[in-house]
Amino acid sequence: MGQYNAEGETTRSKGTRSTPEDVSGIKVLDRAVLIMEAIATKPRSLGELSEATGLPRATTHRLATALEAHRLLWRTSSNQWAIGPRAEQLAGLQQDRLLDVAEHIMSTVLDDTKESVQLYRQTGLQRICVASMEPKTGLQNTVPVGTRMTLRAGSAAKVFVAFGDETLREAVLPQAPFSTEELSGVVSKGWAESISEREPGLASVSVPVFFEDKLIAALSISGPAERLGDTPGKRFGPTLVSASEAITQAML
Repeated sequence: MGQYNAEGETTRSKGTRSTPEDVSGIKVLDRAVLIMEAIATKPRSLGELSEATGLPRATTHRLATALEAHRLLWRTSSNQWAIGPRAEQLAGLQQDRLLDVAEHIMSTVLDDTKESVQLYRQTGLQRICVASMEPKTGLQNTVPVGTRMTLRAGSAAKVFVAFGDETLREAVLPQAPFSTEELSGVVSKGWAESISEREPGLASVSVPVFFEDKLIAALSISGPAERLGDTPGKRFGPTLVSASEAITQAML
């Protein structure tokens, strides 16, 4: 059984997970960020959050409750903490900037590929379409803005999981058709492809979009598998990688 410190928290026994080192030197801030990052991947109970962060339960509860008071976290009906409305509002400011920048570049991708173009952002264990463009003619894969999709299938899902943390991989991989080896290939190539994975007859190619070394979105094209071919990634990957880099540069 652990000992109690001056704050009434139990200290961890030797061999258990310890609290990560401070990043900024302001311990309470670093711990609050650690909690936010752990909950960003999925809602968590107090026990799950303590385990994911390596923080004592008392510390975890105190900080999560404080973040909840600021509406940065909120409690679900199952008494789990999830990202709150204020955090989503703050993230929306960056999203507005992303959409302003991406619009022209997505239009160029549409002209170059003649395929539907989408921009996705991750929310928990889902991805949401935040921008979409369609070719004026031909068979299209229409994805309305606001559409939510799983992270367990599709090229954009592979991007988020490949460049996500280990917790996200653990949550997704057991029910996904792709493997750790395929995700490693996504990281090394810089793009992901899928053929009839999420929907029969549909193919797609996706690339990560970074800002300040953080993954903020996935840029995709999609269309009939017959038209995109057997290796859509080799065919369209370089175009999308260049477009992603252009978005990043324009965000600076």
